[in-house]
Amino acid sequence: MKQWQKLAGSVLFFGFVIFSPIARAEEVKITLLQLNDVYEISSLAEGKQGGLARVATLEKDLKKTNPNTYTILAGDCLSPSALGTAIVNGQSLAGEQMVAVLNAMGLDFATFGNHEFDLKYQQFLKRLEESKFTWISSNVFDKENKPFPKVEPYKIITIPGKANTTVKVGLIGLTLDSNPADYVTYKAVIETARQQVQQLKGQVDIIIAVTHLALAQDQELAQTIPEIDLILGGHEHENIQQWRGNDYTPVFKADANAKSVYIHYLTYDTQTKHLTIESQLKPVTDAIPDDLNTAKIVKQWQDKGYQAFRAQGFAPEEVIATTTESLDGLEASVRNKSTRLTELIAQAMLNAVPEPDLAIYNSGSIRIDDILYPGKITQYDVLRILPFGGEIMLVEMKGSLLEEILEQGIKNQGTGGYLQTANVQLGPDGKTFFINDQALDPEKTYRVAINDFLMKGKETGMSFLTEQAPGLKVIGKEKDIRQALMDQLKLTYNSKAINR
Repeated sequence: MKQWQKLAGSVLFFGFVIFSPIARAEEVKITLLQLNDVYEISSLAEGKQGGLARVATLEKDLKKTNPNTYTILAGDCLSPSALGTAIVNGQSLAGEQMVAVLNAMGLDFATFGNHEFDLKYQQFLKRLEESKFTWISSNVFDKENKPFPKVEPYKIITIPGKANTTVKVGLIGLTLDSNPADYVTYKAVIETARQQVQQLKGQVDIIIAVTHLALAQDQELAQTIPEIDLILGGHEHENIQQWRGNDYTPVFKADANAKSVYIHYLTYDTQTKHLTIESQLKPVTDAIPDDLNTAKIVKQWQDKGYQAFRAQGFAPEEVIATTTESLDGLEASVRNKSTRLTELIAQAMLNAVPEPDLAIYNSGSIRIDDILYPGKITQYDVLRILPFGGEIMLVEMKGSLLEEILEQGIKNQGTGGYLQTANVQLGPDGKTFFINDQALDPEKTYRVAINDFLMKGKETGMSFLTEQAPGLKVIGKEKDIRQALMDQLKLTYNSKAINR
């Protein structure tokens, strides 16, 4: 636990965090390899970034230098994933490919991310059963408030030192409750952490919180529970390093999809009880060779998934466009506002049906939870954006019904029920809707391009929206929304001028 001197003058230099060393008689060195928010087993950005086979190489190299090396994933790996939606042997992979690759890579510990619970209950239990690594969760339990199978509330790692001494490291796991499922219950993060830390006191020398929390929650954790020595977090998708609390507890998060990892070098003096931490943000690029065994497993699962997509009529490797701007599909963005990506999807829907007045779809349809930076876009990228697909429908809708839908869409801000639109504007009063710059007329009939999921009445607060709803008439069902987006990307970027 925290009995070392953290100095306000700690140095950050070229990605390293160095705390001033203190004279020590005996030192035990521990290396932690941290990654978080990994949805893809293979590399991205035309093979230049990420890739779990490269992370496996880093892990093996670190273990050669220090056998006391542990690889830790701070949540989100089972979902959302395009490959996870591939239908193989009659059922979706649902993270099976990810567990297989993480097993091959040699992952040691993981905590739950909010997206783990996108899976159906039996799928989730199957992934736990398949995992060779240890899941740690201190605040997430089943619907009866019991631990899930093979999940530990904390983990104590015993590391041998010199002269028969040992260093004990306690790991706790904490997850935010943003993706509720009917088979999951959550306990309060701070209170749970405080209880776990009290339980670990006297049993361990170092306490590490492995978290999948919003940054503000990690900051609160650091400020309110000073006994925590290090917070290894996830959820934000961008690398973060901060120090919070009276003794400057460090908080680290790496980039999503293993575009980067953090390497933490811990040195613990068994005599003086002082701990020093040196942390390096390591970009994962094509300069790092693949671990051949892990790469083999990656290819096996990618081939299975791609074969399944081809059976559905897709060509995953086909480049459909080369973008000149970033396309923001982060969940935190698309569930709260429009982005260039949401605009393209809405425009694709308009172009897919005859003579529409507007388009609407739920932001929860977008599951990539990532940013596509300028460059080549493949069909597989589109599958990552809209993995569940679905038909675009054209309906005629009375204005009063449309107004009710749009109002609920605003109420759903921050969730997947927040609506993305085309040709819809909200007036300065924050209440009046305009369709193509004309005030919405409750008595008028509008032609609406809408995704089929919304028409099933399953979106939050929209149980009234079905094909049988009063004031609604289904005109027709058009192409799959993924194909429409591919067509829109080609139209937008494969011409001399970008259509805005």
